[in-house]
Amino acid sequence: MSTLTPGRLTRDELASLIRGGDIDTVIIAITDMQGRLQGKRVDGLFFLDELHDGVIEGCSYVLASDVDMQTVDGFALTSWERGYGDLAFKPDFSSIRRVPWHEGTAIIFGDVETTAGDPVGPSPRQVLAHQVERLDKRAWHGLTGTELEFIVFDDTYEQAWESGYRHLSPVNQYNVDYSIQGTSRVEPLLGRIRRSMRAAGMVVESAKGECNFGQHEIAFMFDHLIDKCDEHGLFKLGAKEIAAQEGYSLTFMAKYNEREGNSCHIHISLRDRDNVAVFAGTGAHGFSAEFEHFLAGLIAYSRELSLLLAPNVNSYKRFVTGSFAPTALLWGLDNRTCAFRVVGHGPSLRVECRVPGGDVNPYMAVAALVAAGLAGIDANLPLGEPFQGNAYVADAPRVPATLHEAVELFAHSEVARRAFGDEVVDHYTRAGQVEVDTFNAAVTDWERYRGFERL
Repeated sequence: MSTLTPGRLTRDELASLIRGGDIDTVIIAITDMQGRLQGKRVDGLFFLDELHDGVIEGCSYVLASDVDMQTVDGFALTSWERGYGDLAFKPDFSSIRRVPWHEGTAIIFGDVETTAGDPVGPSPRQVLAHQVERLDKRAWHGLTGTELEFIVFDDTYEQAWESGYRHLSPVNQYNVDYSIQGTSRVEPLLGRIRRSMRAAGMVVESAKGECNFGQHEIAFMFDHLIDKCDEHGLFKLGAKEIAAQEGYSLTFMAKYNEREGNSCHIHISLRDRDNVAVFAGTGAHGFSAEFEHFLAGLIAYSRELSLLLAPNVNSYKRFVTGSFAPTALLWGLDNRTCAFRVVGHGPSLRVECRVPGGDVNPYMAVAALVAAGLAGIDANLPLGEPFQGNAYVADAPRVPATLHEAVELFAHSEVARRAFGDEVVDHYTRAGQVEVDTFNAAVTDWERYRGFERL
């Protein structure tokens, strides 16, 4: 009998379900640099009878390509000169989940290794695992929750593509933030997503409307760092797949239009080996000394780690004054104008990072928050007073204005190189440079509308 959350499976349970004919397809998935699940669907019986360790192989370009899966020069991991050989996708058998929106399907998240069995440092799950190990050396573990917003359209993905993503019809024509009536308009879709995610082992908390037209959010309970990031990736994939099955499309892009963007607020806290809250203490506001230094580290170093919090050109268009996306790197007590909002008390005390958008790679973002916080602890950084009022007009360090600026800061960050190592920093610096160069080479609709006749 399983002691796991319903929807999650042990290795033995998976084998039994395959032998019994209830599951015939096993997805083995890794996460690429863009935070997307990549991998293979494996026949269930073949998985049991032939893949005794569950390992499959895939081309190394999966971790060295752009959003369009184009091969890109400049990565040390792989290249044409190195032949684009295989990497091994090694299943983590503690991560098995049902995929209820596909018949007879389960998914296993994998770690990326060389075919010789060595860890591949730039793999996002491996990057986060290294930060988890750093916490473990201090007898701590992290808990996190990611709150993803998305915009739903009445158009299918095929219709959206054919229209060039112009003139799409959002499922709501007005602001439905907290509106029961407005969310009821799309409840058949949202309800199916919620029920499917619960059946995949996620603890659903709530769903609510948001400010942009057709914008919604489904919240899930916090979990351990790697488990929550696995959930995050499966939720994004599943929400898109369910929307497609129902004749809708939805987007998690950070800034779809000039209205409010899609955020991904990340809550994080630490516990010790006895599950006692590390952040709670007897200091001001009920903070421990460790939390003061951790929060000070987030403020001091998140600017140079912003490439991992906001990884795309479009990410930086979300940071607009008065948009509920932060611009000032300040902290406040339940202040939504700050980049870091402290909420809860006692065991529930945590910090919410409001910088990431819905396009973020969760493993990299959570790894960045852990790295910045630990750097603050190691340096005993003092924490200033909480900001009160409107942080948009404050005289304070700002979130970088462009991806180009973020790439340069990350490339020269000593904190990043100490926390992640040169291999990871150089790899993701190159990925950022590729996005900047690709965007600079593109001719946009804005340029055509502005200059076709009038310039």
